[in-house]
Amino acid sequence: MLFDFNFASIPHIIFGAGRLNEIYGLIPKFGNNALYVIGGSSLKKSGKWDEIANTMQKKAISFSEISVSKEPTPALVDAAAQKFRNQKVDVVVGIGGGSVIDAGKAISAMLPKNDSIKNYLEGVGNKAHDGRKIPYIAVPTTSGTGSEATKNAVITELGIGGFKKSLRHDNLIPNYAVIDPQLVLSCPKSVTAPCGMDAFTQLLEAFVSPKSNPITDALAKNGIKQMKNAIISTCNDKALDITARAAMAYGSLMSGIVLANAGLGIVHGFASSIGGLFNIPHGVVCGTLLAESTKMNIKRLEHLGTEGKIGLLKYAIVGALINGKESFEEINVAHYCSILIERLDNWTKQLNIDRLGKYGITTADIDSIIEKTGLKNNPVHLKPEDLKEILIKRI
Repeated sequence: MLFDFNFASIPHIIFGAGRLNEIYGLIPKFGNNALYVIGGSSLKKSGKWDEIANTMQKKAISFSEISVSKEPTPALVDAAAQKFRNQKVDVVVGIGGGSVIDAGKAISAMLPKNDSIKNYLEGVGNKAHDGRKIPYIAVPTTSGTGSEATKNAVITELGIGGFKKSLRHDNLIPNYAVIDPQLVLSCPKSVTAPCGMDAFTQLLEAFVSPKSNPITDALAKNGIKQMKNAIISTCNDKALDITARAAMAYGSLMSGIVLANAGLGIVHGFASSIGGLFNIPHGVVCGTLLAESTKMNIKRLEHLGTEGKIGLLKYAIVGALINGKESFEEINVAHYCSILIERLDNWTKQLNIDRLGKYGITTADIDSIIEKTGLKNNPVHLKPEDLKEILIKRI
């Protein structure tokens, strides 16, 4: 094989149960004034925030905090940057789910700018961010987006003319990613399930992406191998099992690394368009559309004949992998593609992933959704009627 690819840098990764405590040694590397970006309530309800605040005070490290309860908007980021821009923040620490991690990433990037983030968003503004930022430490408390390892922050503005777009620059990758599976133990099924499906979607879409490479393939397969059994068990009998939670956290981390390098497909194309039009969790969009989108991709790849062989083989490898197969040299492609589809269907049902209709989406909205949906790095071209079929089945 003739290798020819790029691979973006990744954060300094600190992974392991109990390793949250290492942030107190990391922060002084950048200075003595930290800005914490945290979630709306879960960190405080768990008592973990009080523990963090007390430790910061004992170590005489100055800090401020801002809470993020929903997906970050331009208004939220602009307000935070304006409030803290003149307070000489040395480091931003984001502790929370994907929305919090993205918000912290965006705030760290906009603190040095006396400008609105809208001007730098892809497809929205007309300025390119230069990568200058306040150093950033990302600490995820869910296993889903992999944002702790990516160079973009997703910003959402809802409604007519709404959008879900990225602020992106190679230098916006967090300086440190601290992944402590103990922080995920308190995650309820309602959060664990869609987040897990989001992470798995990212692993699968990056693996079958035309931009995949030998490194992303290896990391995606490894992440899938770790997640394949834990994705259901962490929502049931192993919700408090640190080993299962670590497997999910690891899979999520890998998903962030591979998506940053190989890109994503139609499921995330839908997530972008739907997320800008409706108030619906990102993980729910991914989780509810994954099985049907995979079915459609496989169907269209089969119609391509020889040209679709590589894509079908990759889907079959994932089917074989989740079925416990270790060697992929000789596999029945049709058989394992069917196994993959069946498993994704079962996961969607077992995890009780919401349908789109629960969030007010109807068949009358399909055309406007499709109009805003891009194929991204999908392994095969899909026509508008294909996209419509996928959506109808999950409304």
